[in-house]
Amino acid sequence: MSGTEAGRQAAGTTSPRHRVVVVGSGFGGLFGTKALRRADVDVTMVAKTSHHLFQPLLYQVATGILSQGEIAPPTREILSSQKNATVLLGEVTDIDLEARTITSRVLGRPTVTPYDSLIVAAGAGQSYFGNDEFAEYAPGMKSIDDALELRGRIFGAFEMAELGAARGDDIDHLLTFVVVGAGPTGVEMAGQIAELAHRTLRKDFHYINTRTARVILVDAAPQVLPPFGAKLGAKTKTELEKLGVEVILGAMVTDVDERGIEMKFKDGRVEHISTVTKIWAAGVQANPLGRTLSEQTGAPLDRAGRISVNPDLTLPGHPEVFVVGDMIALDNLPGVAQVAIQGAKYAAKEIDRRLRAKPSQGPFKYFDKGSMAIISRFRAVAMIGKVRVTGVLAWLMWLGLHLIYITGFKSRVTALLHWAVSFIGRGRSERTTTEQQIFARSALGR
Repeated sequence: MSGTEAGRQAAGTTSPRHRVVVVGSGFGGLFGTKALRRADVDVTMVAKTSHHLFQPLLYQVATGILSQGEIAPPTREILSSQKNATVLLGEVTDIDLEARTITSRVLGRPTVTPYDSLIVAAGAGQSYFGNDEFAEYAPGMKSIDDALELRGRIFGAFEMAELGAARGDDIDHLLTFVVVGAGPTGVEMAGQIAELAHRTLRKDFHYINTRTARVILVDAAPQVLPPFGAKLGAKTKTELEKLGVEVILGAMVTDVDERGIEMKFKDGRVEHISTVTKIWAAGVQANPLGRTLSEQTGAPLDRAGRISVNPDLTLPGHPEVFVVGDMIALDNLPGVAQVAIQGAKYAAKEIDRRLRAKPSQGPFKYFDKGSMAIISRFRAVAMIGKVRVTGVLAWLMWLGLHLIYITGFKSRVTALLHWAVSFIGRGRSERTTTEQQIFARSALGR
């Protein structure tokens, strides 16, 4: 028996029906799979994690508001009632367009899964702009592992500061938190760390005053939240500063190590900040599968590794392969969840229409539903078309929208309760941290 035949049996894909393989369990992968629930196909989702991650709320896991289970329910549970869907665990490491197979691996063991149609929704990871060594000292915000590690680092910094203060040591570097990147993730993270220091933890320590903690938001751009426009950016900066966040703009981070960060300004000035806790929220890099597909099709990649696709989201010369979400370079589409969701639904519908000999839908058209960012409790900004909303109304809109997109009734209820505890009160119900959370990544890398 050949390796390919063995892989097909292992993947359970010997069905005579049209085989659709979906790569990834994020927004694109999940919504694409669910959109095929009534189609005459067999769907196999292959993903490197066993959960569907609501990535926009990772910072709330990192700052003790939500548990990881509330934003990352098991993919199998979500799709358990979809009879034509199978879920396989494995990181897809290769796609063979000529043979129409994908290869995934778990613990070094390969599985080959054949397809008739393919939806690639593998997403994107953190980009350190060619300085990947920064990741050891400044974790990003792209996975549950990232969020739990950051939770350990953030709360651990306060604990170590308490110990240091009890001994009479200098603790300024322990009570300094630097967030790199002033996009929505960076703004939300900086705002929540400030709330932790000024509200949640202010009565919990004996030797330190948490309200003296420095929270610094750094970005090379000239404004906060560049995609939101100058007015909302200025409003957000003002609100952050009211919270006690120091906003440093026009500063490029040139070095990161265990002791702090180094920034270079446009006038050539260099500044060093001593800090133990650094969070990287700047830049994304598309999944390496984009390069794999580019090498086989000749489709160009942009600087972020996103692949150019046809207007119908297919690859040049391969109408059976759709690429959606953060992996595509098309019409300057933003890397947001709605692009992945709408693109995956479009691809699923296109596959179904082809099988039923119906005409194509025409080019993919993205409908921009707007953008939102929460700054802190009762403070947010929203941009919906030409409408700009700030303050409590934007915050309520943010809560409602995110509640809708959290998967599962149970998760919605518990998230709502945790939000009430954190935003109306001052508590954080998910403050448990362990050394393993902080050091496991380094240990696995040895």
